[in-house]
Amino acid sequence: MLPVLRETGCLFVTSAVESIDDTVLEHLRKGHTRAGFVRAVSLCRDAGLTLAPTFVPFTPWTTREGYAELIELLDTLDLIDHVAPIQLAIRLLITAGSPLLELPDIRRAVSEFDPASLTCPWVHADPAVDALQQQVMTLVAGSAHAPRLQTFRGIAALAGTEPRARRPFGRLLPPTLSEPWYCCAEPLETF
Repeated sequence: MLPVLRETGCLFVTSAVESIDDTVLEHLRKGHTRAGFVRAVSLCRDAGLTLAPTFVPFTPWTTREGYAELIELLDTLDLIDHVAPIQLAIRLLITAGSPLLELPDIRRAVSEFDPASLTCPWVHADPAVDALQQQVMTLVAGSAHAPRLQTFRGIAALAGTEPRARRPFGRLLPPTLSEPWYCCAEPLETF
């Protein structure tokens, strides 16, 4: 169906990949694997479609090494311009009644339901992972108008990896949507 999408004017496909770690994907019951994601990238490219994956990179199962691996894979797959930087800063939200609360490691990580955020806040077992998430979120929030490649380089540095990607001169950027509401410093106007 991907060629049909392209032929009918589709510019890009957004897919909730969430993670490249098969263990995390299993916990989240996503029904796909890292290999399936890599294959989807290839299939979309072959069909002339841009894949715009979304992620929840910070979970109770995230490791610093696993986060760096995500950054390196996005670089290797040439997806830096396809991923909104906020997608590399998102922290898993665990809501009241979530099936995730049935998992023992989640129950150990969460605290009481917070009615203000409508979530059960959690703390990572490794404080360095929580610190990394905060650093990435601060960087992303402060670079809302910067080119994605520039922001990605900053994220890669925080993750302790060096991006290899260099955008070829004259290469067109993939189509994207603007999502400023993810990291607004001020409330959005109500219409």
